[in-house]
Amino acid sequence: MPPGDLPAPHAVDTLYRSHHAWLTSWLRRRLRDDHDAADLAQDTFVRLMAARDTPGLREPRAFLTRIAHGLVVNLWRRRELEHAYLQALAQRPEATTPSPERRALVLEALLQIDAMLHRLPARARQAFLLSQLGGHTYADIALRLDVSERMVKKYMSQVMLQCLLIADGVW
Repeated sequence: MPPGDLPAPHAVDTLYRSHHAWLTSWLRRRLRDDHDAADLAQDTFVRLMAARDTPGLREPRAFLTRIAHGLVVNLWRRRELEHAYLQALAQRPEATTPSPERRALVLEALLQIDAMLHRLPARARQAFLLSQLGGHTYADIALRLDVSERMVKKYMSQVMLQCLLIADGVW
């Protein structure tokens, strides 16, 4: 990113000094955890510094809230996914339990897949999940989604393209 695209350091410093305590308090009320609130407040300002397109910020608290809200949703989604993964692992025999390193790698892959799926249109995501997790045929998916089989193929192409972009490190 060219240096000219970064928010001016003094502007971020001013925003930080003026709104960090407020933002941390706002996050604390939503998360009910001091540590998570502090972490996400910091992450919010890191995102602000990395943003390529920062508006004039006439409403800095609204802008910071929008960034922070997205981080809260990501935190909750990550924890929900991690909880589901750990529950699935608990169902396996102890001898087949992966190492902590392997668990971390699998969890990271699951988080990438989850993020990719949430960026897809709802129908494409639904078609993919029905196919991959439900084992349904394209014809069955078409009936369930009330679309043509050709449309299901288009949905699956969208998902596969995203998977290839992730595999190539482009996404």
